[in-house]
Amino acid sequence: MSNRAIFALLLATAAFAQNWPSFRGPGATGVLDAPRNPPTSWNIAANRNLAWRTAIPGLGHSSPIVWGDRVFVTTAVSSDPKSVFQYPLAGQLDRRTDLAKHQFKIYCLDKHTGKILWEKVAADLAPRVARHPHNSYASATPATDGKRVVASFGSEGLFAFDLDGKLLWRQDVGPLDQGAFDVPDYKWGSASSPIIYKDLVIVQCDQQKGSFLAAFDAATGQPRWRTLRDAIPSWATPTVYQGTERAEVVTNGAEYFRGYDPATGAELWRIKGTSMISVPTPFAAHGLIYLASGYYRFIQPIVALKPGATGEVPAERVAWRTEKGAPYLPTPIVYGDYFYCFNHRGVLTAYNAQNGTRIYEQRLGEGGAFASSPVAAGGRLYAANEDGDIYVVKAGPAFELLAINKMDEVVMATPALTDGMLIVRGLSHVFGIAE
Repeated sequence: MSNRAIFALLLATAAFAQNWPSFRGPGATGVLDAPRNPPTSWNIAANRNLAWRTAIPGLGHSSPIVWGDRVFVTTAVSSDPKSVFQYPLAGQLDRRTDLAKHQFKIYCLDKHTGKILWEKVAADLAPRVARHPHNSYASATPATDGKRVVASFGSEGLFAFDLDGKLLWRQDVGPLDQGAFDVPDYKWGSASSPIIYKDLVIVQCDQQKGSFLAAFDAATGQPRWRTLRDAIPSWATPTVYQGTERAEVVTNGAEYFRGYDPATGAELWRIKGTSMISVPTPFAAHGLIYLASGYYRFIQPIVALKPGATGEVPAERVAWRTEKGAPYLPTPIVYGDYFYCFNHRGVLTAYNAQNGTRIYEQRLGEGGAFASSPVAAGGRLYAANEDGDIYVVKAGPAFELLAINKMDEVVMATPALTDGMLIVRGLSHVFGIAE
């Protein structure tokens, strides 16, 4: 290969590495090491290491995604000026909601300046299913393959736009009745994000009755397959593990982890023993598929699975497993040799990623709730709690807190990484954090 060809390949690889195309980035790993990495500390009030700050109207807990020089984020703008958002989570039954007419919107921002390049209304209607007052109607993170951006608004549908904001197609997935397993009429709303695999858009729609996993043609939106699931509501995003011999759509759900064939939707394997509320997203590292399900009052398994299983997964296909310690809301992360778990109450536990040996456990702050999932870059872990405090922890076998950065607003969404920048979505703004 010529020097020119090598240089072109390196440029293409570097450019691709800056993309953050879906929830938690490439493969939902949450990791993006690049020639430039985000700063360790910043100060919003003093504009230190703050590249930009852009106000986004409405309420949305979806994470930002990045393709090239563009950032995409969704929101739901209520026509009710008194639209409810409960923070912090009350911890008791709360049936307040907002069923007023909403505009379900997608925004495109310039990555370098935060300028709004375009905004589009995907739908303008009243929600079909109520949401929990701690949730939003725009909690699903969009996904892109560089040709189109696919946004899910749950019961309000699935929408695909080109990168300039032209609507390409829409699909009605039906009303999704998602709520508490023990109080079925207590509506919580949706959160599972779409993913794009090759020419497919894949969505997981677990609900009280009629749960399913479905694939649509990414170019046209036409249905490709639909597989029913014997599952009650869950809020996890599926992931595709691409192995040398086959690909597996990996899902987390109530009672079971499952794997499916992405070409047909046929179930490949299942593992029983998840909690009745399942949120963390599966992901792969070190040739293993990591699974976690930890509704904090009940079962909390973490499973490191060897890919290629069939049927009911036997013990020999599991590299390691622990029955306690899985997080309720945040997805864990593998960075280097370690598996890190930030639980809902702000306790960080580090394990050996290959064998599950526990390395250390440390509480962050005073126990504020964590809904956001951690990301990692430059030898550092970034984890945001709902209070808007972003903890920066040095990766490695010993705990070292490097900084606590205050965003000065509530943070529910998982940050994105790109080109030396941490993009944080707060309750009212999207922030670009960079040196």
